[in-house]
Amino acid sequence: MSPDQEQGRDGARRLSSARVLDVDPLLDDPETRIVVCCGSGGVGKTTTAAALGLRAAERGRRVVVLTIDPARRLAQSMGIDSLDNTPRRVKDVDGDGELHAMMLDMKRTFDEIVEAHADRERAAAILNNPFYQSLSAGFAGTQEYMAMEKLGQLRAQHDWDLIVVDTPPSRSALDFLDAPKRLGSFLDGKLIRLLTAPAKLGGRAGMKFLNVGMSMMTGTLGKLLGGQLLKDIQTFISAMDTTFGGFRTRADATYKLLQAPGTAFLVVAAPERDALREAAYFVERLAAEDMPLAGLVLNRVHGSGAARLSAERALAAAENLEESRIVDQVGGKAGLRNSPDTYGSSESSGPRSPGSRAAARDEGSPATTDDELPADKRPDDEPSVDRLTAGLLRLHADRMRLLSREQRTRDRFTARHPEVAVAEVAALPGDVHDLAGLRDIGNRLAAGRPELPETTV
Repeated sequence: MSPDQEQGRDGARRLSSARVLDVDPLLDDPETRIVVCCGSGGVGKTTTAAALGLRAAERGRRVVVLTIDPARRLAQSMGIDSLDNTPRRVKDVDGDGELHAMMLDMKRTFDEIVEAHADRERAAAILNNPFYQSLSAGFAGTQEYMAMEKLGQLRAQHDWDLIVVDTPPSRSALDFLDAPKRLGSFLDGKLIRLLTAPAKLGGRAGMKFLNVGMSMMTGTLGKLLGGQLLKDIQTFISAMDTTFGGFRTRADATYKLLQAPGTAFLVVAAPERDALREAAYFVERLAAEDMPLAGLVLNRVHGSGAARLSAERALAAAENLEESRIVDQVGGKAGLRNSPDTYGSSESSGPRSPGSRAAARDEGSPATTDDELPADKRPDDEPSVDRLTAGLLRLHADRMRLLSREQRTRDRFTARHPEVAVAEVAALPGDVHDLAGLRDIGNRLAAGRPELPETTV
């Protein structure tokens, strides 16, 4: 047995012993209220979230999918012109359930928080403040925090019995967990309280405190930030003072919501070293934070319809076709022109070689010369067929090497985290762009289904 075959058999044994993730029991369980799809960027989180939402809706649940993907692929695949901060119902969903979708508007969500926790005059002062406008549009961690704020809002409305969250694309999946505490700590931190103190004292006393107790700090900040920006920050902090406690409270409440039994995390990855290393790190972080992990979704797994033909054998066959001197490629010497049987002499005894250029069309019929053969049957065309076949064999060898690398990567993850259930989704020839494509992904995510077609060589 070749090394490739042995490795394939060992990989199959390990795969069969790994836990298999079946998403249907998870989606059907009425106690499951939130599913969070997380992982590094570019691994298919948005598609996975949309496919899970569609499958749950078609199995009878009332679902909303919250995406933070700026590419707007979710809207296109669901047949919606555009998504915004308001859930929109998706049409043409089979079954008794409902599917709604929305895309996080980070600034609008921040504005809603201000409007909900401040009176009209104070809210207007905050919304028009230049520092607030910069903070709400692009402060580090704001997008992740606002995603959690929106999740809390959706959960509190009780309009949906399942919320599927597509986490923000980021270099580190840990940003999603850290952002609520980080932004809450910033807005409720010592520096903020110190800058707020003058406004709390009010009048001349406040200005005196500012000039005497903070002159050194404000002078330094003024040089770093600019006098006007520092003034904008102090004005913003003064207006936001009544909402600081709310940020910390909501951050803590959101964190507890993520830890609750009704929440399930699905780590999404591709069968690549960096993506699975990030997935393993995230699995460990979820465990450390006591957050419920449902399993791993492994996207874009490659397969082959000719897995029994190893890379080693395919390359050997390709070399045989490209270098005709390695072995005979025709039926003996009868096909050579200097053979006595070259032209199928009737005096020749024994059967003609199937590879002979003078082989007869039928048993007992006259031989045909090369010039009489159809153009596409002449020997001159044989080398191009051989080259094409050799090229296909080399492509197959490349595919088998890719499968071997992916298997080794999966094996390393499984060996490190044998407790994690895994669902694999085969690589597709193109992007998912409609409900039928999302439905197909959902079928592939469900365990115990008949084998579905894969992209093969």
